[in-house]
Amino acid sequence: MKKLAVILLSAFVIGGMKIPDVCAEDETEISAKAAVVISADTGEVLFEHNSNEKLPMASTTKIMTTLICLESGNLDEPFVVDSDAIHVEGSSMGLQEGDIVTKYALCCGMLLPSGNDAANATAVKIAGSIENFAELMNNKAEEIGLTKTYFVTPSGLEGTGHGSSAYDMAILASVALRNDIFREICSSETIKLEYGNPPYTRWLKNTNKLLSLYSGTYGVKTGFTDEAGRCLVSACERDGKNLICVTLNDRNDWNDHIALYDKCFELAKTVSPELPEIQLDIAGSDRDKIQVTAEKVDFTSFSANAEDFEFVVNAPPFVYAPVKEGDKLADLSIYYNNREIKQIPLYSAENADYILHKPEKKKDFITKIKEFFS
Repeated sequence: MKKLAVILLSAFVIGGMKIPDVCAEDETEISAKAAVVISADTGEVLFEHNSNEKLPMASTTKIMTTLICLESGNLDEPFVVDSDAIHVEGSSMGLQEGDIVTKYALCCGMLLPSGNDAANATAVKIAGSIENFAELMNNKAEEIGLTKTYFVTPSGLEGTGHGSSAYDMAILASVALRNDIFREICSSETIKLEYGNPPYTRWLKNTNKLLSLYSGTYGVKTGFTDEAGRCLVSACERDGKNLICVTLNDRNDWNDHIALYDKCFELAKTVSPELPEIQLDIAGSDRDKIQVTAEKVDFTSFSANAEDFEFVVNAPPFVYAPVKEGDKLADLSIYYNNREIKQIPLYSAENADYILHKPEKKKDFITKIKEFFS
């Protein structure tokens, strides 16, 4: 049975969602110390190997750093990078003291060449220090429902306790990919940018070779340190089905991801939940309710059925006339296993004209008699 709730926009907060248990381990041979393949939509597990074990995850950490940066706003506003922040070892986008950048450029610098300088500069710009930014990262991890994840650095360079699980990183990637700018950046093999002092044109190249090695790949992030080994988070689409694969400490990550996708796309299916009929309260019209509609949505699944999804309407207390058919009036959040997996717009299915006064309904004889004696 479809489940539906109607609530006010200001009253709804999600946190601490229950994450479903993973499936039994598969027999497929891979080189990774930990691995998982999930539906990018529902989070269901199609394959797992030590997927709940907390391990260092190197620069895949930058998925979280980039997501927080994108959500902070003002992406195109230029500023000067912090001189101390950019002095960091490892991979770099080539920042130097006095360079003028934007948050968008830093996001590209993190997701493509995996710049540790970009990650540190982002942290200081947003939170004032790396320590303060790590707190933001951990708060976001808790909000998403990541139970094996703890951040110490924005770059993925090791710190005491810094680590995550393959499953947590897959869920994090699924959330990040809902951000259109994040998806556009991480799916690009190269990006043209301008930054420096003064800014000048340069090209950044993506370290994710899977983008060219395997058709349908559209992200997400590579990582490597001596302690973590080779780490890879990827996403792939085939025949309308979307999967996310994560391997941690994997010396053969490109081939393992290809093999896991070949296997798991055969196990995945597409499910289309039946959206509920929804009416919203309307004011200033000759009616009390107005019908809304939404476009059909499909989800990649392993075992879900159409009736397993729940729906929450995010709407104001009233819609005010006039309303034209096709106007966006609210949003519909779709949940699976107590986790929001998608939000879609709700549009008016009809016109509703504005009237100054509602015509008074004529009372029948019985009603008049009751009112007289009362």
